[in-house]
Amino acid sequence: MDGIDAVAVRFDPDGAVIEAGHTGDYPDPVRAALDELRADPDAFPAARLAQLDAAIGQAFAEAANALIDSAGLDRAAIRAVGSHGQTALHRPEAVLPHTVQLGDPSRIARATGLDVVGDLRRADLAAGGQGAPLAPLVHRALLHHPNEVRAVVNLGGIANVTRLGPDGAVSGFDTGPASCFLDDWYRAHHDTGRFDAGGEWAASGSVDEALLARLRDDPYFALPAPKSTGIEYFSPAWLRARLPADAAQRPADVQATLAEFSAATLADALNDLAPDRVLVCGGGVHNPHLLARVAARLDRAIALEPTTDHGLDADLVEATLIAWLAREFIEGRPVDTPPITGAAHPVRLGALWPAPPS
Repeated sequence: MDGIDAVAVRFDPDGAVIEAGHTGDYPDPVRAALDELRADPDAFPAARLAQLDAAIGQAFAEAANALIDSAGLDRAAIRAVGSHGQTALHRPEAVLPHTVQLGDPSRIARATGLDVVGDLRRADLAAGGQGAPLAPLVHRALLHHPNEVRAVVNLGGIANVTRLGPDGAVSGFDTGPASCFLDDWYRAHHDTGRFDAGGEWAASGSVDEALLARLRDDPYFALPAPKSTGIEYFSPAWLRARLPADAAQRPADVQATLAEFSAATLADALNDLAPDRVLVCGGGVHNPHLLARVAARLDRAIALEPTTDHGLDADLVEATLIAWLAREFIEGRPVDTPPITGAAHPVRLGALWPAPPS
């Protein structure tokens, strides 16, 4: 929920070429509403949710148009806009599994004059899958190596990890929080900024081992893959219920513990996967303290390399994924989600909102 990633991608037989990309800010009222929604999604009024859906759709359209115009792209050469939407809710374990992404695709199609492919998760849920993570799909397409077992780690609000076998086999799952608690706790104790730049504040504190044990005791971490989660599960309320009574008196120690929590749960997953190489992407790639704590918990010394070093901009991997999924939908190809999400069969992910008549 930190911003809007927009990327223009051209696909050719050798992979993906990023023509242009940037990350923009949500308008302040939208960001404030998203923070409120995340704090308690069950109490967020339906009328406000509908209004927020429209506002996010408008913001996405403006981001797409701004990218097209600033990069001087030929609008006629753009086949479609892929839009994942802003996840408001993701509950794959419910009796009727459900997921909600906001950002009205109709508004994007109207404002850009382009076809829009959206609603990229629900077909997988309907087929019995988790609907997430989807990032392993583009990791396999663009980062697989025939002579290595690779792990690709995405460090967003939630961390997910992909295992890429040299034979093309792929699996992946969400490991748990990456930056969501770090960002929340930082904002609660600082008047400026939205994140702990470089992990410097976390590095200034001491890890509370008792708190770390309580955080790691959540049943999610014992679940087998495939599994997925989100910031509506690992929410501010989840954290508050586990904090010690004196947390407010030593906030830097809590931040250090939250960083260790993210690092420990990710390192546990990587140790199980035993990769030859670890590639890292997402906002957490800019947090050297978090990366150092992950590396310190690995069973053997292994470098954490940004995907940028392997031809895929670490800040734009997820946006590139959405472009790739839109391309697969346009081409009519089902996506092989079962080994990642547990779906019963491959599914054609997405739906089309056509461009308005010219």
